[in-house]
Amino acid sequence: MINHQDLLDAISTYLDAIYYCDVEKLDAVFHPASSLFDADNGEIFVDPIASFRADVASRPSPASVKQKRSDEIITIDWLSEMSATVKLRLHAHENIFADHLSFILGKDGWQIVAKVWHLEGTAEIRTE
Repeated sequence: MINHQDLLDAISTYLDAIYYCDVEKLDAVFHPASSLFDADNGEIFVDPIASFRADVASRPSPASVKQKRSDEIITIDWLSEMSATVKLRLHAHENIFADHLSFILGKDGWQIVAKVWHLEGTAEIRTE
């Protein structure tokens, strides 16, 4: 039986990690061997989780500048009881991202094993 709430909690952890630039939450939701990918500049860019973690740790969080939070789950595609692909849209500073997150249910709960992201565009930062 699929526990939808456990996956929704993991998605929430990911979104909180991005909004607050919380690397402890990143560590909880990303598998240690995961990588991130995009091809916005015409070439495949691969970013191991350790590199992404360092980047997140070094930047100001959207929360710290009182940016109004804007994120949404677009779809969850269940591949099995232990794997799902989640499509999200979120704003981080002026950037609007579409993320495809591959989740696997393992001994540490639901974790992201791969992230493919795309910069959809930019928008003025809205504050609370």
